[in-house]
Amino acid sequence: MKLTVWLREPSLMRRTAGALLIAFVLVLLVLLLHDYLETRQSYVQDLAIRNRAELQAPEFAALSDAADAARLMTSLARINERWRSRTGQSPGPVIHQLRDTSGAVRAAYPADASDAFAAGPEPVTQQTVHGVSHWVVIKPAGPWQLVIAEPVEPLAPLLWRLTDDILDKLVLALPLVMLPVGIALWTGLSPLRRLARALAARVPQDLSPLGVQPPHRELRPLAEAFEALLAQLRRKREGERRFVQEAAHELRTPLAAVTTQAHVLARSDAPEARARAEAAMVQMLQRASHLSQQLLDLAVLDEETGPAPSQRVDLVPLLEQALASANDTAAARGLELSLDAPESLQASLPLAAWQSVLHNLLDNALRYVPAGGRIEVGLQAATGGLELRVADDGPGLPQEWRERAFDRFWRAPGQQVSGSGLGLAIVRQAAARLGGQVRIETGLGGRGIAFVLALPKTA
Repeated sequence: MKLTVWLREPSLMRRTAGALLIAFVLVLLVLLLHDYLETRQSYVQDLAIRNRAELQAPEFAALSDAADAARLMTSLARINERWRSRTGQSPGPVIHQLRDTSGAVRAAYPADASDAFAAGPEPVTQQTVHGVSHWVVIKPAGPWQLVIAEPVEPLAPLLWRLTDDILDKLVLALPLVMLPVGIALWTGLSPLRRLARALAARVPQDLSPLGVQPPHRELRPLAEAFEALLAQLRRKREGERRFVQEAAHELRTPLAAVTTQAHVLARSDAPEARARAEAAMVQMLQRASHLSQQLLDLAVLDEETGPAPSQRVDLVPLLEQALASANDTAAARGLELSLDAPESLQASLPLAAWQSVLHNLLDNALRYVPAGGRIEVGLQAATGGLELRVADDGPGLPQEWRERAFDRFWRAPGQQVSGSGLGLAIVRQAAARLGGQVRIETGLGGRGIAFVLALPKTA
């Protein structure tokens, strides 16, 4: 069972060994094809029987007696057959014939080899006699013609013989290649094993750098990616620690005020004092509730990963509903609310994130624009996407403070309006969730401030 599981699990060692075996098979096939083509070519250009015929021809040219020439041919043929038998040459005897100038066979080996071979345009020709293919050389030798015909080795035996010759060398080379490759792979992966051991030995709270730097260039990106991940986790943990501290500080103020006013309600008999204490308590509870909701919204946005589910909606009615909900607050403070948008604008986007951006930008404007001011909400299709703009003619924000406006719990120095400093942080997180960006520009009439959410075309 364990062996089956081991074989099924991916392994770099087995993968490398398999790749080497496949490489050796490919080398075998290439060498086999090369040797086969070379052997076929040698039969035509450099066949042994052709060389033998050229060497023997002068001997026969010096003999005029047919009996002497026949004995010489028979002796040479027998010597050749014994040599072929010892060296394992192709099957079947090599036919030798001695013919006179008229073409009549005067002697043959084997004795019954009276087959008629015709002269061809090439020194070596391939001819089939009685169903057997032969390489044939016909060489003039004075008063004689020397004919040597060697059977063509069949394809299957030829390939097997060539494979056997090559395979012996490859089998010898295979372990000599696999051994250093295996050692190199094993030693090369040792830094990866050290990295794994260093990670396994960590406690969950330990986010310090690993300090493992593999010497191999191919493994360095992995170690660097782990170090970068640990650095991100350290920054995230530090940010969460500051977030908890700042959230506790922000909640402590309204809760302390509620406690104080509760003591006043419990101990005071004066109706005016009790009314002021009750109003202050309600205000502080509303502030604490608002802060708690913003903390919850920010935590949800921080935890969400992966693509957010989108839905196709008309954004204009959503804007109209949001402005209608804010109208009472605006009227109570003498603020003018207006909407600049087309009759309809369809988009596919995460609805919760869109509403979070819209709600917090409107809430921010309603809090900080002085009485009698103007707030304008604009929506338009832009090049490559769409833009939501919430602009006002309030006090605005100096250029040097605009980048910090999106930091959590940051509030402009000297600001008297109550707030948590989380609204714009939520806007930035929600904008990222929407796949867009939010930027700060100058507001209405060259004054105030404008927050512009730019969404890509896919939205």
